[in-house]
Amino acid sequence: MSELLSVADAEQLIRQAMPVFGSERVALDAAAGRVLRQVIRAERDQPPFDRVMMDGIAIAMSARSQRRFKLSGLQLAGMVQQTLGDLDMCIEVTTGAMLPRGCDTVVPVEQTRRDGEYCLLADGYTPTVGQFVHPRGSDCRKGDVLLEPGVHLHGPEIAVLASNGMAEVEVATMPSITVVATGDELVGVDQPLLEGQIRGSNDRALAAALRARGFDDVQLTRVADDLAATTATLAELLRTRQVLVLSGGVSVGQRDYVPEALRTLGVRQVLHRIAQRPGKPMWFGIGPQGQVVFALPGNPVSVLVCAARYLLPSLQSATGLAAETAMPVCLESAVATSPALTFFVPVRVHHDATGRAMATPLPPGTSGDFSALPRTHGFVELPPGTAIVPAGTVATFYGW
Repeated sequence: MSELLSVADAEQLIRQAMPVFGSERVALDAAAGRVLRQVIRAERDQPPFDRVMMDGIAIAMSARSQRRFKLSGLQLAGMVQQTLGDLDMCIEVTTGAMLPRGCDTVVPVEQTRRDGEYCLLADGYTPTVGQFVHPRGSDCRKGDVLLEPGVHLHGPEIAVLASNGMAEVEVATMPSITVVATGDELVGVDQPLLEGQIRGSNDRALAAALRARGFDDVQLTRVADDLAATTATLAELLRTRQVLVLSGGVSVGQRDYVPEALRTLGVRQVLHRIAQRPGKPMWFGIGPQGQVVFALPGNPVSVLVCAARYLLPSLQSATGLAAETAMPVCLESAVATSPALTFFVPVRVHHDATGRAMATPLPPGTSGDFSALPRTHGFVELPPGTAIVPAGTVATFYGW
């Protein structure tokens, strides 16, 4: 039996073996949720002109003592820049418009009063030079780096891309993934159950976790506990898909055929068995053409833990996504662990009155007990070395 790897060693081996997925150009409207793979620089100064920030009037504050201004024009958003003729004049302006030439200050409309063709400042109101003017280039200058490769493209990033004329953008290519559930006992979610059967849920859970992180090319299939059938199914998938994620058949039991089938097909084993609970039997390897194979245990909690701890971060890293900072949480109560294994304990997270992230441990009875997981937000990683981890311990949190 192979020696158990530490969690840290397993993580490092996986990251070192993972390929880097390519990139492609897509239309901006198709880029949301994707990972950026190019540097984005400012197309021009932003704002590109001194921008009016309030509806009102634009004046030149060199006429500081003046409180009555003759209206001499209108500057709307999108209009070419107007010019102030005289210091005793003003130009009516709207939010987003160019500040008229010769003006340096905007007075909000609520601080003015109309008197025919004149605007009067409200009693007791004194404007200050430059107020309600967004200066040209104060946000960024032409050529400034606005977005780096590795950014996940959400609303703010899409706004930056759109405002800088990026009708197309280079993003990471998302790999094709097939989730394979193994087991004679599994039946479909819409099928009646016979004695000894269970409905498959691991494959659906894995597919949901993958799609939630932007991996949209995810297919599902199922294979019986049979060496020939397992080998044939995996051979076809290795020919047509980039990533295989298996659930079950990976331990050392009488009908755990996955490692043997993968070995027959020339998939190089990178690791098998990690000193952790749950998920000890996990297997990972690389196919002859660089295909990625994650073979996860069949117990439902083990599957979700291994997916969150290894599968999802590794795939995201392979798309070029910048690594996120691990989230520290404080245990709200003591947890029994093992001196020899890293424990992954499901927790519910909340914040106390001081703003600290507190984790309430909700350990399952077994690695097959997944009914309570919807009441948790993820799990904490508790390293080996002690039988009891006391309340107040700071641990790393991983979300589902």
